[in-house]
Order: sequence, then C-alpha cells, then structure tokens
Amino acid sequence: MTIYDKITPEGTRDLLFEQCDVQNGITGALRKLFEEEGYREVKTPGFEFYDAFASKTDYYPQEGLYTLPDSRGRLITVRPDSTIPIARMTASKLRGHSLPIKLYYLQDVFRRQPEHSGKNAETLQMGMELIGAAGFEADIEALGIAARALQNAAPDKFRIEIGHMGVYNQLMSGLDMEPEDKILIHRYIAAKNYSALNDILDSLSDSRSATILSRLPGLFGGAEVLAEARALMGDADPALNNILQDLEKLFQALSRDNPFGKVIIDFGLVNQADYYSSLVFRGYIEGSGVPVLSGGRYDDLLSDFGENIPAVGFALNIDQLTNARLRSEFTGDRAEDQAAVSQPDPDKLRIALTKGRLEDSFIDLMEEAGFDCSEVKSKGRKLLLEVPGANIELFLAKAHDVLTYVEHGVCDIGVVGKDSIAEFGGTYYEILDLGIGICRFALAAPKGKDFYSAYDAKVVATKYPNVANRYFEKKGMDVNTIKIEGSVEIAPLVGLADGIVDIVQTGSTLKENGLEVVEYIQDISARLIVNSSSMKIKKDSIDSFSKKLEEVKE
Repeated sequence: MTIYDKITPEGTRDLLFEQCDVQNGITGALRKLFEEEGYREVKTPGFEFYDAFASKTDYYPQEGLYTLPDSRGRLITVRPDSTIPIARMTASKLRGHSLPIKLYYLQDVFRRQPEHSGKNAETLQMGMELIGAAGFEADIEALGIAARALQNAAPDKFRIEIGHMGVYNQLMSGLDMEPEDKILIHRYIAAKNYSALNDILDSLSDSRSATILSRLPGLFGGAEVLAEARALMGDADPALNNILQDLEKLFQALSRDNPFGKVIIDFGLVNQADYYSSLVFRGYIEGSGVPVLSGGRYDDLLSDFGENIPAVGFALNIDQLTNARLRSEFTGDRAEDQAAVSQPDPDKLRIALTKGRLEDSFIDLMEEAGFDCSEVKSKGRKLLLEVPGANIELFLAKAHDVLTYVEHGVCDIGVVGKDSIAEFGGTYYEILDLGIGICRFALAAPKGKDFYSAYDAKVVATKYPNVANRYFEKKGMDVNTIKIEGSVEIAPLVGLADGIVDIVQTGSTLKENGLEVVEYIQDISARLIVNSSSMKIKKDSIDSFSKKLEEVKE
C-alpha cells in the first residue's frame, strides 16, 4: 500500500520563503488599499452548506465542487467562492446594518480541476464587496479600486475590460428558440467562436437581434468599439441605447485615470451570465495566461437569501499575481535580475502548431497570406521557428499539447483540429475556422450489422471517449467506451467492441477493414484558438494575423 505522506494532493502546493514574502507583499499592499477606501475585513467558513450554491448550479456545477456529508447527513461543500458566502453572511449577520456595507476578504477557494491540467484546486483570493450601493458612483468606485490594484501589481502592463450583461440578455429575450440553442449561443459568444455562432444564428429567421448577437464576440477594443456598437444597435431598442450610454460614461471616467489604452470594452464578456446582473469586468497582466481579476454587479444575488440589496465587487487571484511577480516580470527593484532575463517582445505572436498533415496545410495557408515560411519548411529538427519579417514565432507540438500551451499562456495562438477541442476542452477563444484538415466524427460498425439492435449495452472503442459518451448520452443509450490509442478499426474485428467512434475523411480505411459508417456525428476542421489574456493584450496583432488568414482560407 502506497503511503502519501510526503506529497500534497494534485492542485495544491507548499509555499516557501520567497513565495511567502512576495505573496505577503501583494496582499499587504491590497489590504492597505482597501482599508484606505473604508473597507473592513471579514472571513467566512471554509465549509458551507451546498444549498447556498444550489441556485447557481450553472456557475458552480456540483461536479466542480468538493462535497461531503456532515454528521447529520446534510451535504456541505468546501468553499468554492467568496461572494456567495459573503452574501449569505450579509443577509443573516448584517441585516439592518446601515448601507452601504464595505467589506474585503483574503481566503482560499477550492474547485475541482481536470486531472493533469496544471491548474490549482486551491486558490488564494482577495477581493472587495460594496453592498447596498447602486448606480454610476458605486460602479466607478469598484472599477477604480480594481484598476489601482492591477497597477500596483503590474505598472504599465495591465488591461482592465468592462462589459454589460444587459446587452446579451436584452438581445436573447428577442429570440424564439429552444433552451438548448440558447445555451450554445451563450457558450459560443463567451468563447469568441465566430464560426459556430454564425452557424446556429444563420438557421434563424431574419432577426435584428440575431444579427447583433453574431457581432458580439468581435466587439471589443477601445473607444472605436463604442461607436461601432452604437451604429450596430443604438436604435434597435431604447434599453440597449441606455446600456451603451452607461458603458461610455464608465469607460471615459476609467480611461481618464488609466491612460495608454489600459481600459477596453468587450461586448462579448458574457461567460458569467447567471451570476452577474449588469456590469461585468476583468483584469489581465502580461505574463499570466488567464484573467487575474474578475468582478461585476450582482444585484439579484442577495435576494436568494431574502434581502433585495444591490452589490458590486471583484476578486483577485493572488496566486497568479504572486507567480508573475516571482518571474521578475513586474519587479522594478531588481535591475540586475531584469538585465539577466530576456524580456519577450510584447508585439510578437507565438503560435503553437499541430505537427503533421495539419502543419503542412497551415504553412501553405500562411504562404498564401503573404508570410515567408522558408525557414519553417527547412526546419530540420528545430521545434521553435521564426517567420522572417512578421514578428511571429512558430512552436510545433502534438495536438493535445497545443491546447495546453495556449490555455496556460505559453503561446498566444494555437492551430488545432476541432476533434482535439471537442475531446479535451479548455479555456481559450476559438476565433476562426481555417477550412483545412476537414473530416468528420463518425460512428462505424461491421458492414451489414445493425448497431442499434438487441438489448445489451454496446461496447464502443475510440480515441475520443468524451465525444463518444456525449453522443450516446444525447441518444439516451447506455454504452461502454474503451479508449484505444492506436488503430481503432481493428477493435470490432477481434471482438473487443461492437463499433467505433473515430474521425473519418474518405472512409477507405473503414471499407478495407469491413466497417461502414452508421451515423456521422460532427464535422471537423482546423481552428485558430487564442489565449484569453493574449486576446486582450495583443488584440491588434492577433486581429491582423487572423484577418490575413481569413482572406485566403478555403
């Protein structure tokens, strides 16, 4: 029996001397900032009843929580969030307290992460909540403190973006469609998946709301985006016009205090739709591949606990800020260390490219778009390659690794098949269908055999168990999936499986092995994916690159 007495569980870690020093420096500066603004510290229990989060299951699905029964059999969860417990505490312990209530916190949150993802299951968060205050002044107070917090962590190297849930909610209310389709639209807008969003919206009858929704993922940037949004939707609905006016007022006020393009607007910032009610915002710093700050207005949350009180707040990921500081990217007091570290060009794009057939097709596409790929074609055994005259660096990797490098911010852009995206998932933007590497997911079985006959649960061999399981779940079928790393076509021939789920191009390999397609599951092609932080910090470079490819893609 293995005894795990010298290691920590996956997703957790020990912090040693310098790590603690840096973390304490960051939290100390934030504590001073919050207290200077009149905020007072609170703490909530590490365990909460699951009921406190039950109304927000879209935002906190049960499979992402650490849950266990208490001594009376009641379901409790290890704290996955700080705002909901603070809302509970305010509605119970601070009922009748004079408003507004200004609170801040410093505590860990715990969320299950996919195995081997490299993501922390335990995260130290520090944030503030302004409870009982509504309107412009309250919003600008929260945004101003958020910007000052980021500036403290990364002077001249941060971005703060603002959006408004009202735009998305107002447009969706005008669409007559199935709930499942609305969920997909929400997902595609949040992921900036332009091609998939257009596919589903094109199936609707001519609708002004659908037209505007199709543009939301690309509506992000500076003041020019406000003008574009006004031209697109300003006269569509008085409520939308009011939202645009509110956003412009916030943008102008925040930009005055944070010049040099540090403030951007993103009308596609909708991925916390069930949590926030109107204003939403995020913060990014160079050197971190994920947002380090997330917040917004949640006027409906306290009503879940019996109190109808408006509120706005945000949380900072202290672990990400600490890691960035430790990489010496943002410390200005260690010049000798800075000189020894080669600083990356903030305008250079690093692209992770899937090796093999997709690599060759993408290089052809780049050449058609006018890029010099001579060095790439004569690469030899080199894996990191320059594109002359383009400020682009190509990084060759396996498909699954492309997703990992992009998600963690090592690469700004990835070129990978939709099959890998569908199987492994991840957090990034999917901005362009490249029109190469075209194939399909298919269910196949021995020729002449009725796969759906008989009552026994079928056995399916596949390299894509997640895709296969989702497919059969939608059909309401009980199926046992077996993951195969090599050629899956042989599995039915030797009696291991009744059928296979795999990617199919011409179908010739299936025919040669006595198999035929039972049903096509999903079209597949190569996609351009972008790290969420890079999308905001390197917007101009990424837009320019993707537009060149879009002009020449098949």
